[in-house]
Formats: sequence, C-alpha cells, structure tokens
Amino acid sequence: MLEGRSSWLVERANVRRFVVCLALLSLPSPDLTPRSYSAEQNQQPGKHESANQEFQSVGRGIEHLRINRGHKSESEVTGPWVINLLRVDLKQVDCRIAHALDEGVGLETTSSIASRYGASAAVNAGFFRTTGTYRGESSGVLVVDGKLISEPIEGRAAFGLIQSLAGAEIIFAHLKFSGYVESARGRRLATSGLNRPRAADELVVYTPEFHRTTLTALDGVEVIVRRARIIRIRDGEGSSTIPLDGFVISACGSAREWVLANLRVGAVVRVSSKLAPVESEMTDSWKRASFIVGGGPQLIKEGRVAIPFEDEKIAAKFVSDRHPRTAIARLKDGRMLLTTVDGRQPGVSAGMSLPELADLLLEFGASEAINLDGGGSTTMVVNGKLVNNPSDQTGERPVSDAILILQRRLQQKDRVH
Repeated sequence: MLEGRSSWLVERANVRRFVVCLALLSLPSPDLTPRSYSAEQNQQPGKHESANQEFQSVGRGIEHLRINRGHKSESEVTGPWVINLLRVDLKQVDCRIAHALDEGVGLETTSSIASRYGASAAVNAGFFRTTGTYRGESSGVLVVDGKLISEPIEGRAAFGLIQSLAGAEIIFAHLKFSGYVESARGRRLATSGLNRPRAADELVVYTPEFHRTTLTALDGVEVIVRRARIIRIRDGEGSSTIPLDGFVISACGSAREWVLANLRVGAVVRVSSKLAPVESEMTDSWKRASFIVGGGPQLIKEGRVAIPFEDEKIAAKFVSDRHPRTAIARLKDGRMLLTTVDGRQPGVSAGMSLPELADLLLEFGASEAINLDGGGSTTMVVNGKLVNNPSDQTGERPVSDAILILQRRLQQKDRVH
C-alpha cells in the first residue's frame, strides 16, 4: 500500500517552490528571452537528422544514442544541442529508484549511486533541497521499495514503476496526499508532511528511511513510537533518534499543543496516510507502484504536447528559458525513454525550453512524459561512464536520487521461487 502526506499549506508550498528553482538555477545562465516555441521550431536546422542515426546496444534491453544537433547563433534559437537518449525495454531489465546514501537526506553523484548498485545506466531524478541540515531531502514525492520517503507537492507530475515477473511498467499522473495522526481516544490531526523540516504549526512524521535522527530544532515536541505504542514524549529537546521498528511524530506551534493534549506515553497511536492520483481512473495502478518520483511539469499527455505549468504552480520562465534538462517518457510500444540535454555551454550546447524538450520526445515516439530535475543536476551514466557534460564548473553535481537500469540477475522462471 502506498503511503503519503497531507495537503500543503500555502506557506510550505512557497518554500518548496523556492527550493525547486534553487536546485535548477543555482548557476548563472545566459540572458535568454522567453519566446513562442511553435513559431521557432520550423527554423531549427537538422530537426530530423537523427533519422539517419541508430541507437547502439549498451546492454541487454538498453540502447543509447548521442545527437549533436543545430548550430551556434546569437539568440541560441538554432542551438547547438548535445542530446543523449536511453531507450529501455522494461521487460528485459531491472529498473529502480535509489536515494543518495540510501537515506532521506544527503547528496551523492549519479555516477556514485550507479556504481554502488552495479547499474548499467542511470540518470538523475527528482528535485531536492540543496543546502542546510536537510540538504538532499526530496522536493516532491519519493517512494522507494514501496516505502514513502517524501510527500508530493500536490498536483505536481510524477512517474511510477510497477514491478512484476514480466518486468516493469511505467505510469504517469499527478499525485495528491492525505493523512492524519489518531490518538487512542479517536481524536485526529492532519499530517503536514513526512521526513522534512517542520514549518509553523506543522506536524511531521519521521520514518527510519529518513535518517538516524530527526535533525529537528528545539522548538517542538517529539513523540517516539515503537510498534504503534508511544514510549516517550520529548518536549523542547530537539532531534530524536528514530526507532527502526517505529517512527517519530514531531510538532510545533498549534500542532504541538494538540500533541501534548491528546497523546500519552504507553498509549497506542495510529498514523494513516494515502497517496492518490488526481486522475482517479488510475487509482488501482498507483497502488501497485513500488517506486515513485515527482518531477514537473508534465510534458506530453496521450501523444500530444501538454505542459500545464500553471496548474503545477511552476514559473513561466522555468518553461520558456533554455536550461540543461532531464526527462522521462513512455514510448508508444511501452519502452522507457530517458533523455538529457546539455546546456549553459554557449557554442557547445544551449539547453532547451520545455516545449523544445517535449517536441524532441515526441520525435522519438513518446506517448507520456514529464520533466525531471535539470540544470547542473542533469546527468547520464552508461556502463560506468559519464556520457553527457554537466554544466557545473566543478563537474558532476551530487543529487538526491537517481533512476537506475540494472541487468536482470534472475531469469523469469527462477523468480517464481
């Protein structure tokens, strides 16, 4: 069963949108002017030059293609662009999401995560907090091995992986959350979030997947729970150790007052949470997803460009400006397409706007797609080699999580046992 968190306070949403922008825009970019993509697309030379290029097999079920497209111009309308694509047959590989350092906080390069897991290929995944005590905490939904680590930014696009003996299936939707803490007497308070810093008057739940401790400040109360029973209440003492067989309820402001009034040592406490797609017809599918990552905005819906950035509360300039980009798509035949476009490298690779990126994905047969974290985070690794050129001057940027493609270690008939 998927687990998630409660609706966002406006104040919290504003904080997370700032973090998302920071993750993408932390380095200076060229002075780019927002434009109408459709008017300029026909001006791009060599749009279909990839038709004469073929994907190369880099492992069972994994194909790679590198494209150098366009040419330098003052406005960068014509590029150039350095594009890397991975086409993946999900029936022939194992696919998973891994967080940096296998915790809910911390940063690690995509190359390092891929190496630790022995992955044949990998790209960076979701947005994340870049600074402070909670650096590496996901800014959006993250589910790893069926365990919820981070709640969604409500209404933001996400993708999920459904695992089966026949291989994986990729699905797309916009996710929302609801959840609550319930006392032994049946009194409830909505859960504000999971495994992240508390904001004013919030109640946040910390699970063992987050870290050894909650990393919290002194201005709140923390309820330590083991096997659904409260073993200790710490008020104004700061960070608490998270039990491996339980969790910690952390609250401040008005939520702290509710906790002190309703929770007692020795009593049973219930924490309930629920993830659900905005597209209600997909509810059953999302219950089966064991890996989920949030991104945004959506790029392609049912084989057509669809970028509802306003609905996902994403700035227009984030859409129209050219940046390094990472995206994930499902092709019409069910295969997965992972794409990176280098950027912020004048004369080498200009980066893309999101409409340009969506058109590129359509060119390669995408039926559904979303944007992932980009900027200096954009990274693709193939067989232990970094195949793109990240834009940070210091080289490959440490990120919060990555999409990993691994060779299947067992034959299907062996997996039955």
